[in-house]
Amino acid sequence: MTVLATGLDPASAEYAERRTAMLAKLAEIEAEHARATAGGGEKYTARHRGRGKLLARERIELLVDPDTPFLELSPLAAWSSDYAVGASLVTGIGTIEGVECLITANDPTVRGGASNPWTLKKALRANEIAYANRLPVISLVESGGADLPSQKEIFIPGGALFKDLTRLSAAGIPTVAVVFGNSTAGGAYVPGMSDHVIMVKERAKVFLGGPPLVKMATGEESDDESLGGAEMHARTSGLADYFALDEPDALRQARRVVARLNWRKAHPDPGPAAPPAHDEEELLGIVPGDLKAPFDPREVIARIVDGSDFDEFKPLYGPSLTTGWAALHGYPVGILANAQGVLFSEESQKAAQFIQLANQRDIPLLFLHNTTGYMVGKEYEQGGIIKHGAMMINAVSNSKVPHLSVLMGASYGAGHYGMCGRAYDPRFLFAWPSAKSAVMGPQQLAGVLSIVARASAAAKGQPYDEEADAGLRAMVEQQIESESLPMFLSGRLYDDGVIDPRDTRTVLGLCLAALHTAPVEGARGGFGIFRM
Repeated sequence: MTVLATGLDPASAEYAERRTAMLAKLAEIEAEHARATAGGGEKYTARHRGRGKLLARERIELLVDPDTPFLELSPLAAWSSDYAVGASLVTGIGTIEGVECLITANDPTVRGGASNPWTLKKALRANEIAYANRLPVISLVESGGADLPSQKEIFIPGGALFKDLTRLSAAGIPTVAVVFGNSTAGGAYVPGMSDHVIMVKERAKVFLGGPPLVKMATGEESDDESLGGAEMHARTSGLADYFALDEPDALRQARRVVARLNWRKAHPDPGPAAPPAHDEEELLGIVPGDLKAPFDPREVIARIVDGSDFDEFKPLYGPSLTTGWAALHGYPVGILANAQGVLFSEESQKAAQFIQLANQRDIPLLFLHNTTGYMVGKEYEQGGIIKHGAMMINAVSNSKVPHLSVLMGASYGAGHYGMCGRAYDPRFLFAWPSAKSAVMGPQQLAGVLSIVARASAAAKGQPYDEEADAGLRAMVEQQIESESLPMFLSGRLYDDGVIDPRDTRTVLGLCLAALHTAPVEGARGGFGIFRM
């Protein structure tokens, strides 16, 4: 075995400083997670409970297998927007009757579970994950439909939700809808387009138009139950396949539906795996508070892979990028991890070859980000950094094996792309609280704007206002800093969640287990032209 040694000293002042900084950032993230789990707040939670109903996460807890984890995705969606944190929807991956499933649950304590633009983005991301990884989809439905004041941002793109359900079904991926309350207008198509439908007695209300709309459109008088109640749909319309007496009964029946799916994973679970030889708790003290300071990514790798066993590829060539082979919870992975931050031509070529090898061997790739981007300057431009960076991005773009990304530190510029950022369709992407991502660092971006403005003034023969320049730089730096932070990026669904570094191995293990539900097959050729 090639067990990684460690040079980390948990007794050092440097380690203590880094750990303290990480814990402070974690506390901020946990406070925002608490806002998301609070839903609509005490008033609306109490009103919901007063109606004898379970909360969204309580429904999920009863649905998944006892003592199994639920990997919640995008919990900070809509952060810093005009909408509630969490976007009135809970999404994630949980195991039901031994089957990994993609679960979505409307949060009816937030504006009745109505969908706003961020709800839509979050739901579409969930469907994307389900389709790519072939995960059965379980929809726990209780929603008043579209948030009408924001309908202009929902109505037209929102049709993709129903398209997704039909495409999942057409691909042989099961879809199950459990209706606990209102499922109105467009929301009626969620059960309408699901393979299996369960409705709760005297609770579920599924109709294209409720009694007021029917009255306005046709003059017909009707009531909720006769128009769209669970019993009507079970006895008369046939939309309900199963009639549940209450919420626990509905969730029990949903578990039985999943148990009868005859669902098989493309790749069996590998079974128990050796834990890392080094303490995962120490992941808190690796990343410096100042991301300009480098850190050794092998210290991270040693604390997340099985047995800390890592076979490094080309260790002496392109040392600013660490590449190599390992296993994580028994699943083979190829790892690309930024060491010193900057990517040079050698690192780019090394990455392209490594990605091709992983595709030949059908091995998923894990990208651990800490990069300020590709190197700039006359020497490097003349040395071909553009074509070599393009080679790496080409390889990432056309790779067919599943990709996982974790933003540990910096993830700036085209380096973010070459390391499989969001636009390059990683199956899952998570960030640590220490991560930052933008087109470039705040100081660099502000400096570039200053240089351009200074040159423009000189070209016009005008004096340059140094005081205004200082104010502009400070304002730009503050803006870019705030827009680079994990909560801001996670709020826009540029990642699938901000995680505690100590949970990295567990989160990645759950993702690897989920993605192996689908076949893992690499590209055999099919890459674009590599400029040599």
